[in-house]
Amino acid sequence: MADFNYINLGLKDYKECWDYQETLLAEVTADKLAAKKPSAKNYFLLVEHPHVYTLGKSGDEKNLLAHTDFLEKIKASFYKINRGGDITYHGPGQLIGYPIFDLEYYKTGVREYIEKMEDAIIKSIAEFGLEGGRKEGATGVWLDATHKVRARKICAIGVRVSRYVTMHGFALNVNTDMRYFNYINPCGFSSFGVTSIQQELKREIDMQQVIDMVKRNFNELF
Repeated sequence: MADFNYINLGLKDYKECWDYQETLLAEVTADKLAAKKPSAKNYFLLVEHPHVYTLGKSGDEKNLLAHTDFLEKIKASFYKINRGGDITYHGPGQLIGYPIFDLEYYKTGVREYIEKMEDAIIKSIAEFGLEGGRKEGATGVWLDATHKVRARKICAIGVRVSRYVTMHGFALNVNTDMRYFNYINPCGFSSFGVTSIQQELKREIDMQQVIDMVKRNFNELF
C-alpha cells in the first residue's frame, strides 16, 4: 500500500480545516460507494490551529471553565463538533493530525485504528526519551499512565468514523502553551494533568523533526 497522502497545512483556522476535512471525507466516501469497494484514496492533514476549544458530541459543556468574554480576552474560539470524546484545546505549538481514509481498505477496525494511532505517538515520543502509555478508560497517550497522581496526558485522540471513513484524529503537545489547559477539564478529566514534549525536556522542540517522526511511524504501523 502507498504511503499516506500527507498535506501540511501549517497554521490554519479550525473551522476552515473542519470544513476541509468534511469535503475530503465526502470525496473518499463517494469514491467508495461509486466503486462498490474500499477506497484507496487517503489524506492525512497535519496542521496547527490558532487557540481553540472543541467539545465532542458526547462531551459536557461544563468542562469548559471559561466564559465567552474571557475566551475573547485570551483570543480563543469554541466549537461543538462531531467527533467522539469530551473537550480539548488546540493551539500553536501543537501538532494535530487528521487522517481521512477508508479503514476497510486498510483492513482495520475502529478500535484497532485508535490503538495504532496511539502506538504511532508512543513510538514518536520515545525518540525523545519519553515513555508513553495508555490509561485504562481513557484514549490518548499518557506519561506515567498508571500512576494515580503523576499521570498526565501528552496527546489527545478523538475521531469520527462514517461508513468506515475517518476524520478528526490526534493532538500532540509539542511546544504548546500549557496555560490554555487551565480553562478546561481536559477530555473531561479534572484530576489529571497535561504536559508537552517541551515541558518534559525543558527545551523548545523542532516541530519539523516531530512531523517527520510521526509520518515515519504512521507509515510503519499501517
